[in-house]
Amino acid sequence: MPTTILEDIRLADGTPAAITIRDGRIAAIGAPPPPSPGEERIDGGGALALPGLVEAHAHLDKTLLGMKWYRNDVGPSLVDKIENERLQRRVLGIDPARQSARQVVLALSKGSTHVRTHVDVDTEIGLSGIEGILATRERFRDEVDMQVVAFPQSGMLVRPGTLELMEAAMRAGADVVGGLDPCAIDRDPRAHLDAVFALAQKFGAPVDIHLHEPGELGGFSMELVVERTRALGMQGRVVVSHAFCLGMADAAYVARLVEQLAEARVAIMSHGAPYRPVPSVRQLHDAGVVLCCGSDGIRDTWGPYGNADMLERAMIVGLRNNLRRDDEVELALDMVTHGGARAMELEGYGLAAGCHADIVLVDAEAPAEAVAARPPRRLVLKRGRVVARDGRALATAP
Repeated sequence: MPTTILEDIRLADGTPAAITIRDGRIAAIGAPPPPSPGEERIDGGGALALPGLVEAHAHLDKTLLGMKWYRNDVGPSLVDKIENERLQRRVLGIDPARQSARQVVLALSKGSTHVRTHVDVDTEIGLSGIEGILATRERFRDEVDMQVVAFPQSGMLVRPGTLELMEAAMRAGADVVGGLDPCAIDRDPRAHLDAVFALAQKFGAPVDIHLHEPGELGGFSMELVVERTRALGMQGRVVVSHAFCLGMADAAYVARLVEQLAEARVAIMSHGAPYRPVPSVRQLHDAGVVLCCGSDGIRDTWGPYGNADMLERAMIVGLRNNLRRDDEVELALDMVTHGGARAMELEGYGLAAGCHADIVLVDAEAPAEAVAARPPRRLVLKRGRVVARDGRALATAP
């Protein structure tokens, strides 16, 4: 790969600079070097440089992007949505490979260079979702780094055979073991979490658990997650997604949970849900808990919203948490950059010499403005190669 010089960019503190890229990594950041034969020079136009955005919680296998409008009249409960989704997969003919490719291309246009996607595994579809997503991961391996979570969306113990399929999904190439509401869905938190963590131990894999359970019920499940994280030495390898229980009214209990999360290095994913109590970004950050963010499901049978823009998602988190000052808004931006990278255990992430050259350029004066204004991404680079320009991905989807 030739040397690439990304000229006339600005760093987060406003410092003008150039970024020298060799072999897909950042070689230096500073004054532009003198011209050299064979190098490529790219004009950054004075744009703000950010590290590649991190989508730490997606459901690529079931987006309806590019399909006919789906009229949503499903009931209000979580179980209603899960059961309706199983039905609509058949009725609508959702192809995980095709649909995930469409969302990946959209995410690239918005500057995401890393995606963690939860993929349904159940006794009706078997591994078809996993197989479709693995095909997409291979197809776009030069544009985006993708982590695949084997996810028992319909429950694991309540649907005999799912645990065996989860193990098969890990053998097929999934990276992360998923779990879901140990009390509310499987109604046996000990057995559910034992199964999840046993798979993680067997495959040397991290864990990412959806936890929608509210109040003390969710707090109890979270305590059990923390206990297993400590007992199995998995500190730094566990994410609890949503964690609505951390928004409960019992402030003293929440404070104890947050302290336990910080000590066990369990990360929290919050997408700023407007319909439930949510974890306090400032409280978790101040306690030292790693925070990440994701779109969750976009344009699917659960709801019609979402556009895979992690700067917009950071804005939503900022609004939900009343983050107003620049340094507060930057907490939300950190969730879709460095926080996501820490939660996903990404190697070589960031804007520094030696890091992978995953870079996003936006026309903004400061990081907080990038979140507030969410301008089209001027340029997106993956390992030093341009993958999107002026808000459009160079790759195409079916």
